[in-house]
Amino acid sequence: MAITKCSREYHEKMFPGYHSSLWETDPEFIERFDNFAFDEVINEEGQGLEDRTRFMAILAALLGCQGVDEYRAMLPAAMNFGVAPVEIKEIVYQAVDYLGIGRVFPFLKVTNEVLTEQGIQLPLEGQAKTTMEDRLEKGIQAQVDIFGEGMREFYKSGPQESRHINRWLAENCFGDFYTRSGLDYCQREMITFCFLAAQGGCEPQLISHAAANMKLGNDRRFLIRVISQCLPYIGYPRSLNVLQCVNKAAE
Repeated sequence: MAITKCSREYHEKMFPGYHSSLWETDPEFIERFDNFAFDEVINEEGQGLEDRTRFMAILAALLGCQGVDEYRAMLPAAMNFGVAPVEIKEIVYQAVDYLGIGRVFPFLKVTNEVLTEQGIQLPLEGQAKTTMEDRLEKGIQAQVDIFGEGMREFYKSGPQESRHINRWLAENCFGDFYTRSGLDYCQREMITFCFLAAQGGCEPQLISHAAANMKLGNDRRFLIRVISQCLPYIGYPRSLNVLQCVNKAAE
């Protein structure tokens, strides 16, 4: 097989000493996929990401597209490239707000299994920074910090029969999770962008969160790099759709 030197070396960094059985059963496929994902994508001029950021985006994208088997495989690789256990847990926890516990629960179980296999003692140190009494107030402030002052009264907006959902968004999504330590706002908005991009069908929210990323400093060029690095894991249709959303947000 014509596996490139870069692809072999990167694969070895991700999975030291591991030899996939697919090299025997599907050699032509592995030749093209590994060379693409672990050489071309990583080394495309102007599209690279710092390794730790790349793997955080990939883990979030795999949650979004429900790639639990690939997530299990990539989790130790992410740790080998510097993604800390607390960051992994925060990615999984935040995913619940964007994917729902029905889709995230298998990933939480896999995360606990892999961390335990890696000798990480659970539970990890707590990261919560709000109480049930102040979660709404601090959640609103998080929304304002990320999206702008226009979010100050958003939790009270909308028809009376559905207004509670906007309040839940403030106190649960942002008050319970965005306020946690372990990840900063820029990282949280990046992984949210990946959750939405990978699951598809969330274009209005994706445009909004692309704009929020840009407001925080994750500019259009950065988001295109994120899309590029996640493309092997989520495919071309969703990657092209999210690129359109980024361009709309930039306008």
